[in-house]
Amino acid sequence: MKLLQRMTAIFMMMAALVATPFANSATPETRADGVTVIHLDEYSGYFSAKETLAGLKAGEYEFVVTNKSDKLVGFQIQNFKTHEGLDMFPLNPGEQRISRVTVTEEGVRFRCPINPTPWYDIDNVN
Repeated sequence: MKLLQRMTAIFMMMAALVATPFANSATPETRADGVTVIHLDEYSGYFSAKETLAGLKAGEYEFVVTNKSDKLVGFQIQNFKTHEGLDMFPLNPGEQRISRVTVTEEGVRFRCPINPTPWYDIDNVN
């Protein structure tokens, strides 16, 4: 029984050590000027976020969008509730652009308007 407890303790410590470097990397950075930065990599048909999109708070955001595909893509961001356009632009392969928007409690949604990409809804803004 003690061997099993020791093995479990060792496994838990190793899991904690492996996960620790990633625990902070998923938290969005808010700069001294109050703007929160979210990095999005856009591939052919989907987005990948470097920071978590859960639990965002209302405020100023910069979405740093990088085209990681080998073709022209686009970025479109809207107010989640009203669908008011906040920003939209094309991105050539390898290009990176920044979209600075105000996110309200109503949330936002984004997609690629060029390639068939579903809306990514962020409707849980505090």
